[in-house]
Amino acid sequence: MKIKLLVSAMAMVTTLGAHAAQNYADFPVTVKDYQGDAKHSVSYTGQAARQVLHTSLKKLASKGNGQANPELKAQLMAYYQGEEAGRKILAPVSKEGFPVAQDQVDQLSKKKNLSGKTYQGVVPGWPGNMTGQEVLTFMIDKASSANKGYDPLSGLDYTQLISKFAMGAVFYNQAVDNYLDEKLEAGTKPNNQPYKKGAAYTGKEHVWDEAFGYFGAQANSLNLTAKQVYQVAKQKPEALALADLNKDGKVSLYNEMTYAHAYYAAGFDKGGKTNYLHTIVQAFVDGRQLLADAKGEALSDSQRNKLKGYADIIATNWEKVIAEAVFKYAGSTYKDLQALETLIEGNGDVGPAFRKYAKHWAEMKGFALALQTGKKNLGATGVQLNRLIGFSPVLLGNTQITGIDDKGNYIQSGSVSMKEYMLNMLKVQQLMLDTFAVEARNNDLLAEMGVLAEKLGSGASAEND
Repeated sequence: MKIKLLVSAMAMVTTLGAHAAQNYADFPVTVKDYQGDAKHSVSYTGQAARQVLHTSLKKLASKGNGQANPELKAQLMAYYQGEEAGRKILAPVSKEGFPVAQDQVDQLSKKKNLSGKTYQGVVPGWPGNMTGQEVLTFMIDKASSANKGYDPLSGLDYTQLISKFAMGAVFYNQAVDNYLDEKLEAGTKPNNQPYKKGAAYTGKEHVWDEAFGYFGAQANSLNLTAKQVYQVAKQKPEALALADLNKDGKVSLYNEMTYAHAYYAAGFDKGGKTNYLHTIVQAFVDGRQLLADAKGEALSDSQRNKLKGYADIIATNWEKVIAEAVFKYAGSTYKDLQALETLIEGNGDVGPAFRKYAKHWAEMKGFALALQTGKKNLGATGVQLNRLIGFSPVLLGNTQITGIDDKGNYIQSGSVSMKEYMLNMLKVQQLMLDTFAVEARNNDLLAEMGVLAEKLGSGASAEND
């Protein structure tokens, strides 16, 4: 029933979208008695600034040399919780054939950080009973003394953990559990008043814009294929013309670049099985058109319910994008464990293979943590996911991180074997399929579940723990 309703909702977006604007840009000013000179009402510069703070933080997290580095930690914290002027954009930067317009965070928006918008709930999938903000601060501290973001003793790749969790704990959480949730209520940020004094946008218009900025799609995504949007995110020279909406020969990091979950949506969609990117962006565009059509008047209950319908489409598909990423990297981790098993049996050098395993595990784990920062309590699904994955990869001696001591050091204990952990990865894939009905299913290895379960003496059913 849930899948049928989603298909019906997607059809509604497509039908209504045919009569609406196709770019998320240039919606008219509808604020009553507006006195400024703005030509349109779209504004999500603060979210664009946070997108480049995230990409810059990820870049910086890989710069450690394996020793305590207070200077690097201070730099990392400046991109996470600082607001000071002068922070350079470390990524994305201009490449040959793909020049970008901004090189300073403040050129997008001033005094922005990530920490103030980070998920405030406790993160049960990470040891220490920490909040989202505390988890990212802890990871940043560890990254500053790791070797290129990686700690071989724990098997943790902090570059990937920080990036994937931040995308969820900041962008996803803020969008679906704030702007597209309580801020759509009648008494919050009303549509018949400016967002703030002198603003060219109403309360509801800006709330909707901010959610769009956190998704990370470029303004003209509906006019491009998923593969083309993916090329923009990768900064391919042939993608310059696709990204350059205003034809000034440069890519604005405000509304002409693809980031974060929009990039992953495009990555899954280019396989031809899904349409997450266009479904989400179309719902954003249609919702923004509804607000423009209200012409600065308070929304009726009918209009607000329709707007909430678009918000549900966005949140449901966004959640599925993250679940697809968990599914994909669980498959990658499974294949890495297979490769390690072969090397161990043949007395080969496991170093490079283990490093690859750690990277893919961190991507899976970061997305799994992110999945639990939305507006829904995943309940038993979250518990199951955290238990199957654990707090770290299973290490070569069949140990795993099980906690943190009062000095912030990891506690390791005996774990399942690597082969049993391989089965856990397939159970993770099955959980994503059963709970979220993932469709792209990249790296789908579920066909191997029965055989592996039999080898381990678990029976052919291989049910989840």
